[in-house]
Formats: sequence, structure tokens, C-alpha cells
Amino acid sequence: VQLQASGGGLVQTGESLRLSCTGSGSINSILIMGWYRQAPGKQREMVAQLTNGGATNYADSVRDRFTISRDNAKDTVYLQMNSLKAEDAGTYYCSARTIRTNYWGQGTLVTVSS
Repeated sequence: VQLQASGGGLVQTGESLRLSCTGSGSINSILIMGWYRQAPGKQREMVAQLTNGGATNYADSVRDRFTISRDNAKDTVYLQMNSLKAEDAGTYYCSARTIRTNYWGQGTLVTVSS
């Protein structure tokens, strides 16, 4: 499984941004897609997850502001981020969990200025 993330950038507080993660390879083996983020000096944390069955899971800090979704026709998972806060800044990584392992895409940087 290969993952290509995109969509990061510089936004101001309160603005929105949409991240995309396109998968290739053995994508039929993917059970859960997820977005994680890592701020400088901090551990990587889960932001949002989406299972094959459509169930979602969000970090408390982003619930009601972020939405994870997918377009199966495009093999792409999105993370819509609204009402961005300074603490949302960091490098965002998409992940794909299969029965065997977890795959990671390259990070995409989100910068939020006040």
C-alpha cells in the first residue's frame, strides 16, 4: 500500500483546509484509514479514523470541527478541517491499517497563524 497525502498549507485561525490521501497498491486490504498529526516536540496523535464499514472516530480536540470521508472511486480519503486553531498546526500523516501492518504516507504540513 502506498499513500500520497496532500493539501497542507498556511491558513489563518478560523479558516478551513482539506487534506487528501490517495492510496494505491493493495488498497483492498485496508481495514481502517486514519489521519494523525505531529506538532514539533510532541508525539504523533490520532486525529480521525474511518473504517471500511463507515464508522468514524475523532480525537476530542477536533470532534465537531473535522470530518473524515472517502471517495472510493478516487481511492482517496479526505480530512475536512474547519475552524482551525493554532493548536491544530503540525505535520499531518495519513495511515492505512491492514490485518498485517500499518502503512504511512508522507506528511503534509499545516500551519495556522493567528
